[in-house]
Amino acid sequence: MINIGDWIKKWSFLQPNKRALIFEDRPFTYQEVNQRTNQLCHFLLQLGIRKGDRVSVLLYNCYQYFEIFFALSKIGAILVPLNWRLAGPELEFIIKDSGSRMLIFDDEFVDRVAFIRPNLNLSNGDYVSIGTACPDWAKEYERGLSECPVQDPSPLVPAGDEDPHILMYTSGTTGIPKGAILSHRKTFFNALNADIFYNLTSKDIMIVSRPMFHSGGLLVEAAPILYKGGTLILKKRFRPYEILETIQKYRVTLLELPATVYQFILMECDLRQYDLSSVRYYFTGGERVPKTMLREYYRKGIIISQIFGQTEASTITFLSPEDAILKIGSVGLPVFHGEVRIVDKNGKEVSPGEVGEIIIRGPTLMSGYWNRPDLTAETIREGWLYTGDLARTDDEGYVYIVDREKDMYISGGENVYPAEVEKVLHAHPKIFDAGIVGVPDERWGEVGKAFIVLKTGETMNNGEVFEFLKGKVAKYKIPKYIEFIEELPKTASGKIQKFVLKEWHQNKL
Repeated sequence: MINIGDWIKKWSFLQPNKRALIFEDRPFTYQEVNQRTNQLCHFLLQLGIRKGDRVSVLLYNCYQYFEIFFALSKIGAILVPLNWRLAGPELEFIIKDSGSRMLIFDDEFVDRVAFIRPNLNLSNGDYVSIGTACPDWAKEYERGLSECPVQDPSPLVPAGDEDPHILMYTSGTTGIPKGAILSHRKTFFNALNADIFYNLTSKDIMIVSRPMFHSGGLLVEAAPILYKGGTLILKKRFRPYEILETIQKYRVTLLELPATVYQFILMECDLRQYDLSSVRYYFTGGERVPKTMLREYYRKGIIISQIFGQTEASTITFLSPEDAILKIGSVGLPVFHGEVRIVDKNGKEVSPGEVGEIIIRGPTLMSGYWNRPDLTAETIREGWLYTGDLARTDDEGYVYIVDREKDMYISGGENVYPAEVEKVLHAHPKIFDAGIVGVPDERWGEVGKAFIVLKTGETMNNGEVFEFLKGKVAKYKIPKYIEFIEELPKTASGKIQKFVLKEWHQNKL
């Protein structure tokens, strides 16, 4: 039976003194992490947590996150990672929707938790605080661990395989969070895919750059390294220059960053000042990766590969460094453990070059959406998960993301994929970021509106934007309206919340 909690238990036996984690320059060995995980298991069992119970976690990236990750795995309880950027009512919705029995939180969030606490059906014993300022209505995490034994809490009710491991709420590009049920088997096969493509070993060292409430931080970056017995480096937050300093100091071998962070590094740092020779692979996720950025890094001797995935299906495609220049802009080929097709609206596979929806099947799929059988049936059909992402392939099968199906709009009878135009705008030296949505138009049905974020200190007018796009994209694809803003509304994974942009436009009418 596959139980993710076994990873830390087995590595603790095989390499007890190997560093598993380095948090704020403090190292933790596999033995330490396993012993503290066992103490937490006993503590949670004392508080009544059992197999199948949901435990919400509101924490910055920290070493305790992994203790909770493995302890809940061993017990068979279900981790519900909470986005600390959410407001009180949004957190309340997820805690209630998941039916969480407990909330573990950083004491920095005590005011936010206290605000929603009267609306939550939790008792005093079901709040656990990490930090020194524990309120009187919560249990203190470290004190609880200190009073518990370090031995494994077996025998426990067996958990694993298709049992839920994580209940991860999607970032909400539509505005309504959905809880994706991720099984132990799913987490394992996602780690196995990473192991195959990155040729992982126990000598690998990786920075956890993304928040661990996001699948990119927890399942793309962290889990595969711990599966292989490697070392993770984490902080509450990394500034761009700190990422480069950390690579140099700890001889980091793998680096995964959002495209935006790679952009900030180019803007704020001089790469020549750092020894980055230890890095074997640089990679990034998401469809909005500017080719201009990839080429700029290549000129500096750094090849960045793209991967593509989503919470519901983990990593779906991977582009090897060997292909990253020849196939620039592609997100690569399907992962080893997974089948990928691109189909039309009737489910028929499209020809190379034609745009269709990416669908996937295999052991990395979610089990479904929590308490949403209707949405599950709509998303998973005959074993295939429909991603809602539009893509095309070339003659060799390499995948190129076009856009989200819901983001496409029709102008004068022509399909417009905003991401295509956004990528062109990213090439302008004054533009930092851009998001385009379709808005109603009496003549054309819909036209584009571009929301543009300029680089610091730059100025620009609408005419410059129109002139820049002329000749680079078809006339019908050029947005009719332009609005310059300070920041785009985004999800934790960096996806633009297009529904918010549409609301902004509507509110100005």
